[in-house]
Amino acid sequence: MQRVSQQLIQELNRKESVEVITETINVAKKGRIAFQTVGFLLKQMMRLPHKARESDADIILFSSMVTASLAFFIRHKITIPMVTINHGRDVTLPVKPYQWFVPKVFDNLDGVISVSRATRDECIARGMEPEKGVALPNGFDFNKLNNFPDKKESRNRLQRNFRIPLESHTMLLTVGRMVKRKGHEWFIREVMPKLDERVVYVTVGDGPEYDSIVKAAEGTSFRDRIFILGRQPDEVLQQAYAAADLFVMPNVPVPGDMEGFGIVLLEANMAETPAVAANLEGIKDVITQGKNGYRVPALDAETFAAKIDEVLTGPLEQFSKGTRTYVQEQFSWQHVAQQYVDYLDEKINHF
Repeated sequence: MQRVSQQLIQELNRKESVEVITETINVAKKGRIAFQTVGFLLKQMMRLPHKARESDADIILFSSMVTASLAFFIRHKITIPMVTINHGRDVTLPVKPYQWFVPKVFDNLDGVISVSRATRDECIARGMEPEKGVALPNGFDFNKLNNFPDKKESRNRLQRNFRIPLESHTMLLTVGRMVKRKGHEWFIREVMPKLDERVVYVTVGDGPEYDSIVKAAEGTSFRDRIFILGRQPDEVLQQAYAAADLFVMPNVPVPGDMEGFGIVLLEANMAETPAVAANLEGIKDVITQGKNGYRVPALDAETFAAKIDEVLTGPLEQFSKGTRTYVQEQFSWQHVAQQYVDYLDEKINHF
């Protein structure tokens, strides 16, 4: 959420019609996130109404439901519209006091931008008036992903450093935090047995499900084709994106959790790697069938495996190159930020 907010601010600052006055904090220090966030919110509760008047602001835009919680406390002091962006988890967090509070935040906002239709639906389910919210995608800073390493060299490095047999195998890649909704374990147990023996599965990322995923892999007869790399530096991550033949995102439904957008799909596409992913939640707004990948029914191992085989044995090189062009056209910040500006203008004009 922080990264998306920072990129949006940068793009809005490039627009002549927009002046952005920011109140931000980096809460990346592990172990201090909650402490820093609470301190920031308490400070803004006192400061934000004064700053809005002092700067003659037209609108207040919160970067998530966390910061939008301020709307409940300052609504009576604010005479301009307040709008939030929300991302998924900041709406569905399964904590009872938080869920009690979320509808009250919506009541005090004038607009809600959700990063996917699925996230908007979750907002409506929690009491947001449908006409108050809109679904707009995340933008993407493609400048940071224009220099992927060469595919052949990347495959050579992964083979050398992690002993992945890429000279004779096809590589599937999953990148993401190892939590239940990402479906790593399900994919290993249910889909991998149905794939050709020349397919290897590589994962990058860590998280609370790491040990159970490793255990699931070790319990298979094809454990020599599964490579769980854990958390890796950006250099290795880019090599993995570039080396992969296909990106897979085998998410499974988990109550109280959701995939708000799925930005790793776009990162893979920028490396000219198409995707096969579960047809769930925010993924629906990222993958367009046949353009940058395919969506298949969640928890349908037969269909998942069949689609992977179909893509790998089809005109893969041509398809792969097209994915990059597609996401550059659809998800650039320049394109997305203008949609944000148009929506904010609408809220200002009708306040």
